Amino acid sequence: MTAPATLQEWLAHCARLHPKTMDLSLERTVEVARRLGIQFRVPVITVAGTNGKGSTCAMIESIARHAGYRTGLYQKPELVHFEERCRLGGEPVAAEALLPHFEAVETARGEIALTQFEFSTLAIARLLSLAALDLVILEVGLGGRFDSVNAFDTDCAVITSIALDHMEYLGNDRESIGLEKAQIMRPAKPAVVSDPLPPASVVAHAEAIGADLWLVGRDFNHRGDRQQWAWSGRGRRYHALSYPALRGANQLLNAAGAIAALEALRERLPISAQAIRNGLAMVELPGRFQIVPGQPALVLDVAHNPQAVAALAVNLDAMGFFPRTHAVFGAMRDKDIPELLARMVPLVDVWHCCDLPTPRAATAAELADQVQAALVGRRGEPVQVHTHASPADALRDAAAAVDPADRIVVFGSFYTVGGVLKKGLPRLSAPHLG
Repeated sequence: MTAPATLQEWLAHCARLHPKTMDLSLERTVEVARRLGIQFRVPVITVAGTNGKGSTCAMIESIARHAGYRTGLYQKPELVHFEERCRLGGEPVAAEALLPHFEAVETARGEIALTQFEFSTLAIARLLSLAALDLVILEVGLGGRFDSVNAFDTDCAVITSIALDHMEYLGNDRESIGLEKAQIMRPAKPAVVSDPLPPASVVAHAEAIGADLWLVGRDFNHRGDRQQWAWSGRGRRYHALSYPALRGANQLLNAAGAIAALEALRERLPISAQAIRNGLAMVELPGRFQIVPGQPALVLDVAHNPQAVAALAVNLDAMGFFPRTHAVFGAMRDKDIPELLARMVPLVDVWHCCDLPTPRAATAAELADQVQAALVGRRGEPVQVHTHASPADALRDAAAAVDPADRIVVFGSFYTVGGVLKKGLPRLSAPHLG
């Protein structure tokens, strides 16, 4: 076989290696990591959870960078380009920088057939382990126990909110799902839980292995008014903090967990109050209740499970008055689509359902049928439901038909938001309707 020469060729090669796209196991990753000699010589923070993982990682990264530390971040999935998954100093790595690490994994794996996720995780972990960094932040992809990220020991585990998602792999209730995610904890190491009502299984596992458990409401707290907020923890308080630049009521919990994680590592990575203020004020993460100014207003949110969509609905309701709301909606077939729609149907006046470029996705026609079913019995003006071949097509047609005072919300999947970002951030300017 001719060796791949580009990142896309390597990703295609990885996709062909294993008969399954997902094969939950750590043994393959652990063995190839051993052969590669991957070791992190700086503190590692590992973040798991159903919702809020990406936001928490982004806040930890931003605060640490404003404290002067060199950061490396592994996050997933990307919105547009694979390189978004690995950030050094707040910037995505160049595709060319990843190539030698894919080559090293290929050489080391020998007879082991890695999944694409395992292969790419090892390549990124090798890059991060060899870079001149002060802190590494690793976001878990799915679950925790068998996620490839769990092949690497952590100095501080963070568990964000836990909800029902990926139940075919993780279990049918929060207790089962929480136990899977709790497996990223390590004995005698800090374990920060920012879910205000964590499953009992999470607490029990932390106590069973002797982790240093930090619970929100017990070991750290936050409070605030409309202008500013405060954080308090084990013997330390921060006052007059700016609200996170990431919008949404749920982001304060994520910010509190991010601060707790850094506080837990204070002896190795001291953080100042000013670094926290600046880091939160300047944090960026596309697609998390991201409001793009224009006419109409555009809201981008990767929410794709009932808890995340419920938060999106609350945030939309708090935005103020818009005559009409238009939704661009694409989702995976294995999601609880009726529950997603139940949260959004009261807020949406026009639906633009779209196909997505993955076999897992529900078709636009299937989504439209489910929207129509959710609308049965709804009173008020008739609701329009359209279908489109892609998110970009859906957004284009929605923008052509709206009034400038309306808003458009794009949600349902990373693929949906990524599909409207492929050519850059859309700036809408709707024609004024007579």
